[in-house]
Amino acid sequence: MTSKAKTATGAKSKSPVYSAPALEKGFRVIELLAEHPGGLSISEIAQGLGLSMSEIFRMIMVMEQMAWLKRGDGDRYRVTTKVLDLAFKATPAEELVHAAVPHMRELSRAIEQSCHLVIREGERALVVANQQTLGPTGFSVRVGAILQLEATCSGHVLLAFNALDNGMLPAAVERAGATQDALHRVRSRGFEMMKSVRTLGVTDISFPIYAGSGYALAALTVPFLQLIDGTQTVDKVMARLHLQETARKISTDLAGVR
Repeated sequence: MTSKAKTATGAKSKSPVYSAPALEKGFRVIELLAEHPGGLSISEIAQGLGLSMSEIFRMIMVMEQMAWLKRGDGDRYRVTTKVLDLAFKATPAEELVHAAVPHMRELSRAIEQSCHLVIREGERALVVANQQTLGPTGFSVRVGAILQLEATCSGHVLLAFNALDNGMLPAAVERAGATQDALHRVRSRGFEMMKSVRTLGVTDISFPIYAGSGYALAALTVPFLQLIDGTQTVDKVMARLHLQETARKISTDLAGVR
C-alpha cells in the first residue's frame, strides 16, 4: 500500500474539519455580547475577540441590518431579542413552556389566581407564559413583559437560584442596593414572597423551576390578589404550598433534581 493510500485511508477514520471564518466570527460576536448585557462598542468587540476593526466592521454592519444586533447609546451594540425568539422556538425554552402550561392551568384552577413563568434575559427577566384565573376577578402579567431582576419577585428567584452560583450578579442589583445576603435569604427559604412593586393589593410569590443540571431555569410566580368581599377560599399560605408543589412537578417533568 502506498503512503498516499494510507493517508487517504487514515483520513476516512477522522471526522472532516471544515472552516467558515466569517460564520465563526459572527458566532463569536454574539457569544461575546452575551457576556456583556450593557453592550460593547465595535472597538471593544474587536479587542475582546483579538481581531482588528477592519476584520469585523462590515460583519457588525450586516448583523445590525439583519436585526441580530442593535446599536444603543454611545454606539454600543447588544444582541437583539431575535436570538431569544429563535432560541425559544428551537431549544428547551419551548420544552419548558410545554411542560409547564398544564401544571400552571391546574394551579390557577386550584388557587383561583393567575400565574406566570419567567426566564432570565441578560440583566432583565422575560415572561414566557401565563395562565389567567377562570374566576371573576384576577390579576395577570402578559406574555412578553420585561421585568427588572433586581426589583421583582421573579427576578430575585432567578438571581438567588442561579446567579449566586456562577458569580453573574448584574450591575443593576448593586445599583438598586440589593445584596448577596438578601439573595442568600431567598435561597435559604426556597422561595420569594413580597408585595408587588407596582400594584396595591397584590403579593407576589415565586418558586424556582430547575433544569436537569440543577440550576434555576425559570421562576414560576403567582401575583396573589387579595379580595375584600369575603369570597376568597384560598389564602396566601395555601397558595404558596400549591405553588411550591407545582414548581416541583414542572422541575420533575424537566428532569429537575430538586
